[in-house]
Amino acid sequence: MKKEISQEEVRYIAHLARLELNKEEEERFTGQLREILTYVDKLKEIDTEKVPPTSHLFPLKNVFREDKQKNSLPLEKALLNAPQNKRNQFVVPRIVSS
Repeated sequence: MKKEISQEEVRYIAHLARLELNKEEEERFTGQLREILTYVDKLKEIDTEKVPPTSHLFPLKNVFREDKQKNSLPLEKALLNAPQNKRNQFVVPRIVSS
């Protein structure tokens, strides 16, 4: 099933993508999209019935270490280098005004 794409369709696609194309670009993109659609049609001819679906070319495994529960940093040590603290909390500049 060969699909021909018109310059009018290219203009519509460009409008949806918020692109402004001049005449030369419309002609070039029309040709390029025709080539892409022709290639996709060619790919549809390949029998992929027995090919398992894949999401990655190589098998992946988790390379992160296992989570282990540990004691937290003592409060005094956590606040030791804080420029300012108040009621055992970091004081930071206000970003959102009320």
